[in-house]
This record gives sequence, C-alpha cells and structure tokens, in this order.
Amino acid sequence: MVGYDPEAQCVSTVEAAAAGSASGFVTRVLVSPLDVLKIRFQLQIEQLSSRNPAAKYHGILQAVQRIFQEEGLVAFWKGHVPAQFLSVGYGAVQFMAFESLTKLVHHVTSYDARDSFVHFVCGGLAACTATVAVQPVDTLRTRFAAQGEPKVYPNLRQAVLTMYRTEGPQTFYRGLTPTIIAIFPYAGLQFYFYNILQQFSEWVIPAEGKKGGNVKNLVCGSCAGIISKTLTYPFDVFKKRLQVGGFEQARAAFGQVRVYRGLLDCIRQIMREEGPGGFFKGLSPSVLKAAASTGLVFFWYELFCSFLC
Repeated sequence: MVGYDPEAQCVSTVEAAAAGSASGFVTRVLVSPLDVLKIRFQLQIEQLSSRNPAAKYHGILQAVQRIFQEEGLVAFWKGHVPAQFLSVGYGAVQFMAFESLTKLVHHVTSYDARDSFVHFVCGGLAACTATVAVQPVDTLRTRFAAQGEPKVYPNLRQAVLTMYRTEGPQTFYRGLTPTIIAIFPYAGLQFYFYNILQQFSEWVIPAEGKKGGNVKNLVCGSCAGIISKTLTYPFDVFKKRLQVGGFEQARAAFGQVRVYRGLLDCIRQIMREEGPGGFFKGLSPSVLKAAASTGLVFFWYELFCSFLC
C-alpha cells in the first residue's frame, strides 16, 4: 500500500499524511533510546574503545549503564518533545509527498508507479521535502539529546529563544547541506529496497502463507533500513557534528570538542584526527535504530492505511 497503485484502493493525500504522522509518533516512542545512544557516539571525538581511558563511552551496554547511572532513565528520552514534532511532521510530509509524487509519475509519464526506480526517486524527493520542513526541530532534538548535566536548555521554549538570540535564525538549519546530500539516497534506498523486498516476498512466500502481511512489512522495512543506513551513514555523522556547533559548553563533560567551519572542514578534521573509522562512529546503535524505526514506520503506516481504507 506504500505508493500509488492503479489496481488497488489507494489512500488520499490527507489519509497518507495522517497515517504517516501516526506511524512516526508510535515509532519515535519505541526507538528514542537507540537514537540517544547513536547521537552520543557520533559526537564523541575519542575512540569508542575501552582501551582509551579518555573515552566516556566504549560500547552500547557500557553507554546504557553509564547514562542510566549518571542521568537516570529519562535520559534515554532526552529531547523527546522536539523529536516527536520531528517524527510527526516528517512522517506526514514524507508520505503525503511520496503518494502524490508516485501518482503524478504514473499519470504524467510512461513509468509505472510500482517500479522500484520510481520509488527510489520519489522517496528521495519526498524525504528532501520533509527534511527542509522539519530541519529546525531536528537541530533542537540533537541539542537536547547531546547536552549533559547541568542542562544548558531547561525546556524547548528556552532553547529556541537562546539559540535565536545568541546564534541567529540560521543556527536552526545547521547541518542542512550534509542532511540533504544524505537524505535523498538514504530515503530513496529505503523505499527502493522495501519495494524490491516486498516483490521478492510475494514471489517466495506461497499464497497460503501470506496471511502474516504485517510481519512481512516489518521484516522488509527493517532490512531496507539496515541497507540504506549503512550505505549513507557518514553523512549522518557530519550532520550531527555540525548541528552542535556553538554548543561546545554543553559538551565539556563528554570529552573533547571541535569547531568545524563547514562540511568539508568537518570531513577533513574527522579523517585527520579519528581516521576512516570516525565516519562510522555510532554505526551499531544507528543500524539497530534504522532496522527498528524503518521497519516500524512501514509496519504502522501500512496498518493505519488499511484501517483508513
């Protein structure tokens, strides 16, 4: 049901937006702890290893224990309010744009809306549209998840006012360039592989075994998320490093901090100081999060669409 299908009953634009918002909301609640872990790993300059005494975080289990001991259980949902605005807004715009674009392609061009390549292009464009719409909220979410104790921003309103007064309106779009560069192939590959895996499952699974369609959607979405995230991961690291620029005082408790003059300078500094492995810091929780979030997003979206239809 993801994308326009001329042979099936399709959701309207409003229904696609509603289903996308609902799927984003539910998914965010469930995967927030993995997101916090991923961001903490991405922003750590020191090597993620127990052999490095200066490193605050060494691995997933050690990081979970340390965050819980130092900041409590609620720390795994730090920045959850802006993150929910992000998920709900992103899900609504992305799926609304995707359904509209696939329908437009089918009626205006000679391409079939169900083609995997069409899903790649339309998925990428839909994600770019959604990213520009919610980038300020994404920056706020990253700041909240990244800060330690004592907090620099006690609440969302204070964060918005402080950032606007001290850094200007452009600060809400920090990291937009690597985000746009990365989001097109990342989201495009998500929709591309989800489409291919769905077609493959239709071919592999016999007709009498197709009753577990919801489980199939979850598995196909999870696999698509793992593949797409691994292929485009370095740009996510660049985005997070740039988003916390001007926020160094809140990072002091986590170890070294760096100031980057832009995307290229960020790439050069990471390569020089951290090596190629620096581009993949936080990959483990990120892949876990991508598998969970992508699988759940498609699962809930398809489920909500079936309810609406």
